[in-house]
Amino acid sequence: MRRPSFVSICSALAVVALCATSLGAQAREAIGTPSPMLSQAIRVGNMVYPSGQLPTRGANADTTIEGQTRSTLENVKRVLEMAGTTIDNAVKCTVFIIDGADFAGMNAVYRTFWTGAPPARTTVVVKALVVPGAKLEIECNAVMPAR
Repeated sequence: MRRPSFVSICSALAVVALCATSLGAQAREAIGTPSPMLSQAIRVGNMVYPSGQLPTRGANADTTIEGQTRSTLENVKRVLEMAGTTIDNAVKCTVFIIDGADFAGMNAVYRTFWTGAPPARTTVVVKALVVPGAKLEIECNAVMPAR
């Protein structure tokens, strides 16, 4: 078996470099006010990648799974709108929930947030979330609307 020549290797590398240059890296834009640890969302091309959202906390916060799901999805909706899209443009969501017994209550509220077909979804039961008292965290990637 013949080994590739130096010239053929250089030619192949040049083609790869040319393709990478012509495709170009797409601009990465932070949405909202980034903290030192994370951005609320990142937009790249026609995609929006928000950070996971948690329920609103405070004295008057609804601590039921239904209330926390509603609050969390309102936060998802707000971040997507800041990025210039809507929750109806979500294509993939991941729900992290701490108690599998809460799945039905979460799902009952979750389905009310989409007017058409809901996005693809993965639901994962986890031992705990970073914020004490939070029963779930939701992240939803979305596309930008057609122009």
